[in-house]
Amino acid sequence: MRAQVFHGPGDLRYEELPVPTPGPGEVLVRVEAALTCGTDVKVLRRGHPLMIPTVPTVFGHELAGTVAAVGPGVRTVREGDRVAVANSAPCEACRYCRAGRQNLCDDLLFVNGAYGEYMLVPPRVVLRNLVPLAPRLAAPRAAFAEPLACALHAVEAAAVGPEERVVVFGHGPLGLLLGLLARARGARVVLVGRAGPRLTVARGLGFETCLDVTGIDDPVAALREATGGVGAHHVIDATGRPEVWEQAVAAAAKGGTVVFFGGCAPGTSIRLDTRRVHYEELRLLGVFHHTPALICRALDLLASGGVDPMPLVTHQMDLKDVPEALALMARGEALKVLIHP
Repeated sequence: MRAQVFHGPGDLRYEELPVPTPGPGEVLVRVEAALTCGTDVKVLRRGHPLMIPTVPTVFGHELAGTVAAVGPGVRTVREGDRVAVANSAPCEACRYCRAGRQNLCDDLLFVNGAYGEYMLVPPRVVLRNLVPLAPRLAAPRAAFAEPLACALHAVEAAAVGPEERVVVFGHGPLGLLLGLLARARGARVVLVGRAGPRLTVARGLGFETCLDVTGIDDPVAALREATGGVGAHHVIDATGRPEVWEQAVAAAAKGGTVVFFGGCAPGTSIRLDTRRVHYEELRLLGVFHHTPALICRALDLLASGGVDPMPLVTHQMDLKDVPEALALMARGEALKVLIHP
C-alpha cells in the first residue's frame, strides 16, 4: 500500500508498505477520505511525544473508510462496514475515565494512519472509538467527526444557548467549526480573523459578523462596539496565542464564559484582570480533545445535517500530494484539504 510515513520532524516520506494483516482484536480499514489538520502541520514541524510516541508511523488522524478485514475476536464490525476512526481511545479504568472525562485519561492511546491506503486499527480503538456510519453519511463528511467532536466539547462546556452572543477568535478550520456549532444552537456568532482566503470562506457561512482585525490596534474595543458595548456571553479562543487569550477574557460580558480551546506553546502564560474575574463572575474554561460519546454525537450531527462542514474543504488532492496540502495549510491558503487515498 502507499502511505505518507512520518520519520521525524520535517521528515515525511511517500512509501510503499505491505498491507497489514489484522491480529486478534484488530481491524483493517480501507481509507476512503482523509482530512488535513492544523495539528498535522505542527506535528510535522516539531514532532509530538503523545500523538506520535514512536517513529516511523503512517501520518494523519482524520479519516473515514470501509472495513477491509477483521482480526480474530472482533464482534463490533464486519467486513464491508463503513466506519469513522477516532484518533484516540481511553483506558476506561483510570479515575478520569470512571468519572466520564475520558479526554483526560491517564493512559490515552493516540493513533495515526489517515494518510495511507489502509489503516490497522488497534483493539482498544476498535472497542471504544471505531464507529459505524449512518447509511447516507458520505466518507468525506464523516472524516470531520474528530475535529467536530473537539469543537462540540467546547460549545457544550460553555453551555451556549439561543440568542446568546458568541465571539470566536480564529478563522481556521476549528474556529469555523466552533462558529457553525454555536450558530446551530441559535447563537449570534461574531467571528474574528484577518483578511485572506480563510476569512473569505467564513463570510459565506452565515455568521452575524466576521470582524477583520487586520490593522486594528485594539480588537477588544472593536468587539465591544460590535456587541453593543457589553461584550459577549461566550468567548472562545481558537488561535492558541497567549495575547489572544487575554483579548478573549477582555471581550467577555459580565457573567460571561471564556473557553480556551486553542492550545498555546509550552511555558507561556497570560495576565488576568483579577477584579473582573472575581466581581463579574467570569467563567474561564480550558477544554481538550474529545470523548467516545462526543465522537458519536458529532457523527449524529453530520448525518442529520445539523452541521455542514463541507464548505471548509477548499482543496482536494491525492495521497502523494499531502506535503503540498500541509504547506497550503501552513501558509493559511487552505482550510481543509480532502485527501483521496
